Amino acid sequence: MNFKKIGVIGGGTMGQGIAEMLAAKGLDVMLVEKTAERLDYSYAMIETSLDKQLEKWAITQAEKKLILSRIQKVTHFAELSSCDMVIETITEDLEAKQKVFNQLDQVCPSHIILASNTSTLSLTELASSTMYPERVIGMHFIHPVAKVDLVEIVRGLKTSDSTFEDTKAFVDEIVEKKGVMIYESPGFVSSRLICLFINEAMHVLQEGVASPEDIDDAMRIGYQFQHGPLEMADRFGLDSVLAALENMFREYGELKYRPSTILKKMVRAGQLGMKSGEGFFKYDKDGDRV
Repeated sequence: MNFKKIGVIGGGTMGQGIAEMLAAKGLDVMLVEKTAERLDYSYAMIETSLDKQLEKWAITQAEKKLILSRIQKVTHFAELSSCDMVIETITEDLEAKQKVFNQLDQVCPSHIILASNTSTLSLTELASSTMYPERVIGMHFIHPVAKVDLVEIVRGLKTSDSTFEDTKAFVDEIVEKKGVMIYESPGFVSSRLICLFINEAMHVLQEGVASPEDIDDAMRIGYQFQHGPLEMADRFGLDSVLAALENMFREYGELKYRPSTILKKMVRAGQLGMKSGEGFFKYDKDGDRV
C-alpha cells in the first residue's frame, strides 16, 4: 500500500506525539478533535514541542514550518475519506472508541486500515462495531512517541493477513520503528508488564519501605531504566495507569492487577503526574522535574 496521508483522531498527548512524528517523517496528517478550540490547543502543543527542539538545535526553523504545514486541522470525520490509514488515539473508553470506529466505517473506503492506539482494550470488540472487522488492527505507540522506537502491532480475531502485513510495512519502513506482532491479550506485552512494575513500586511506597526518590533511584541506577517506576507513572499519566490496571483487573480477575490505593487517591485528588504538574514528583510547564 502507498501511505501518504494519515488521519489521527484525538489530539491528546499521544495524538499530538503521533501527528508530529508522522509529519516529521514526511506524511500528510489530518488531525481530528471534537471542537475547533481543542484542535487549536493540540496544534499549539505540537508547535510548543517543535519550539523546544528548535531551542536544542535538533531541528531548523524551516523544518519546523514544514512539519506544521503537513498537519491539517479537521473537525468532521467525512474529511478522512481521502486518508490511506486512520489511527484512533482517544481516551481508553470502549464505548467512545466503538462510536469512532462506527463513524469511520461510514466514511472510509473498505480497503483503508483503521488502527487503534489502545493499550489495553479488545481489538476484536472494537472491530465488532464495523462492517469490515478484517481491516481493524492495533498500533500501540509508546510515549514519548518520537523517542521510543517500538510499536506493538496487535491482531484482533478477524484482522486479515494483508492488514497486518501492510501495517507492519508501514511501521518498519515508513515510520522506521520496530514493529512487534502481538495476538490480542489485555494489556498486550508492554502495558501488561510495565503497569505491574509501576503498581508494585506503589505498594512498596505505601508500605513505607522507601521514599519515592529512593525507589526510583534503585531501579533507574541499579537496572539502567531511563526513569524509575514512579516517574514513569507520572509521565504516562496516573489516570492512564489506573485505567490500564482496572481494565486488566477486570479482564484477568487476578489480584496482582488490582490498582494500589495510593494510585486511586492521587487520581481522585487530581494529581495526575506531568500533565497536571504534580504526581509523585513535581514538574514545570516543559515537563522537566522541579
